[in-house]
Amino acid sequence: MNDRYDAGYGGDHDDRYELVGYDEYGRPIYRPTAQQQPQQQPYDPYAQQQGYGYDPYAAGGQQTGQYPGQSYDTGNQHPVPSYDPYDTGQQAPVPPYDPYGHGAAQGAPGAPGTSYDPYGRAAASGQQPRVAEQTAYIPQQAGPAEETDGPAGDGRSERDYATGQFAFVEEPDTDSEDVIDWLNFTENRTERREEAKRRARSRLVALVVVLALTAVGGVGYLWYAGKLPGLSSSDSKTGTATSAAAQKRDVVVVHLHNTKKGGTSTALLVDNTTTNQGTTVLLPNSLAVADDDGSTTTLAKSVEDDGSSGTREAIDTVLGTEIQGTWRLDTPYLQNLVDIIGNIEIDTNADVPDPDGKKGTAPLVTKGKDRTLGGKAAVAYATYRASGEAQNAQLERFGQVMQGVLRKVSSDAQGATVTVQTLAQILDPSLTDKDLGTFLAKLADLAKGGDYKTALLPVQTDGTLSAQASGSVVKDVLGGSAKSPDKDAAVRVSVQNASGVKGNTEKARIVLLNGGFTFLEGGTASAAQSASKVLYTDAADKENATEVAKTLGLPTSAVTKGSTTSNANVSVVLGQDYEPTSS
Repeated sequence: MNDRYDAGYGGDHDDRYELVGYDEYGRPIYRPTAQQQPQQQPYDPYAQQQGYGYDPYAAGGQQTGQYPGQSYDTGNQHPVPSYDPYDTGQQAPVPPYDPYGHGAAQGAPGAPGTSYDPYGRAAASGQQPRVAEQTAYIPQQAGPAEETDGPAGDGRSERDYATGQFAFVEEPDTDSEDVIDWLNFTENRTERREEAKRRARSRLVALVVVLALTAVGGVGYLWYAGKLPGLSSSDSKTGTATSAAAQKRDVVVVHLHNTKKGGTSTALLVDNTTTNQGTTVLLPNSLAVADDDGSTTTLAKSVEDDGSSGTREAIDTVLGTEIQGTWRLDTPYLQNLVDIIGNIEIDTNADVPDPDGKKGTAPLVTKGKDRTLGGKAAVAYATYRASGEAQNAQLERFGQVMQGVLRKVSSDAQGATVTVQTLAQILDPSLTDKDLGTFLAKLADLAKGGDYKTALLPVQTDGTLSAQASGSVVKDVLGGSAKSPDKDAAVRVSVQNASGVKGNTEKARIVLLNGGFTFLEGGTASAAQSASKVLYTDAADKENATEVAKTLGLPTSAVTKGSTTSNANVSVVLGQDYEPTSS
């Protein structure tokens, strides 16, 4: 607040007045000091009747009388004091009290102030008596200027104040609002920029987190699926965390029956759920297995004689596996299956003639890579065995076709089940349409991902499993242990009927079993022979061959060294001279 003092008083009032407080407007209030307190006369509102003083009701504030002994100048001159019988001495003039902050006109030091008019009218310039109750002094403060003319009519305002005194009170500060608006705008813009930066940082952090989680999830999935380089199941046969024997596998045996030419082909479809590796294990027909009565026979004979359940149990015994079901796939169903899934693509290793074509016609399947085979061509290739080839060559072609089929079967369990149901084949009771469809869908997913392979089970000439087979296929792929029939338990005798009498084979089987030998079915010869033969390969088996001849009632001259079947110690060819003995 601008507390300006009246210039008329200057600094003379500092020693004559003392500060007593502030009014409601914050202005200081002074009062005269004790030693300078003038003797004042009581205020007489009816001084007009006495001939002196101020008449508040006089027109224009005109005085009706003068103070006794004192004359006044109505002009702008200083009053000339005269003899005053009531004057106690030279006193400093006391400015009139103005509760509204209106002071006298500012002039030279000692100039008289304007008289107090409660109605705002200017009083005469005559000197007024001092009021005893007026004990406080308030320096002149700036207030609103009133543009009323003085009593002299000179056009001057009664209160002549400088305009700069009240600028901070009356004049609105329009620039302050502009400054506040500008500060608000600047603050808001800064906050928006900071908020945009925070959002950008938040988005960047979120993006980095999402990318990191995606990368970790992808690596985790590849690790779980076994597809990381150096850690996939295809790179490690036994797995990285679980031993081969402890790994979980689902196994289904499939038998392909050639309905036109005869013969069967057998394979095991293995889904290793621990390592996520699929495998087709090809089983040669010469594999020695035990039949229902405990005698040793070949896998091919077991499929023909003992059927699905007997052969499945025999394979489990030999390989130490646990087969969940048997899938009998006759060649017509294989052809339909390939046509349903829309052909297969494989690398062929031979030219296969058309079984229904004439001589000289183009082969049905040509040798080469990425050959597309329909249903008929797939069956012809899977069952083809060239002249002089071993049975394993044909078995490997069958494995190629099976892997090509799995790459085209739907990976969805429901879709694969529909495919199986479309074949309308009668399955083994141990394997339903849904079970087979779900199993094929899993293998199809592995085959499409490159986690599928084909392995041939090595079998020795006698049908037993070698040490190589026990380590590479039986143990690592199947998780089992080889348990071929004990060679020392009984002499294995293979019997081929060349006598021309169909019942002689069964009679010879009974005689040999009663004699403590193991009977192996050798089939029927294409042409009858007059003399019977008992053949052995190893010299250690010569004595056993002699015993077999005696048991069958054949002369010892029939015993000779020669070629035997792969899984037999002694081979017998029954001729027309064979006469079954009564048992």
